Amino acid sequence: MLSPHEFATLMLVKDAPNQVDMDREELDALLEHQLVQLENLASGLQQWRITEHGDSALKAIKRFS
Repeated sequence: MLSPHEFATLMLVKDAPNQVDMDREELDALLEHQLVQLENLASGLQQWRITEHGDSALKAIKRFS
């Protein structure tokens, strides 16, 4: 189960990935659960991206809230 901070970070990655602090502790847990992944951009920068599993998790959580 995700903590409130992990859930909030997952929503942030989905809605505003360029605003996510790369050093957030919650990203490690989300990465371990394969809810997010680090994407290499053409510019050479990296950005967090929600995975299909992460998107499904958000949809499931929203249905119950």
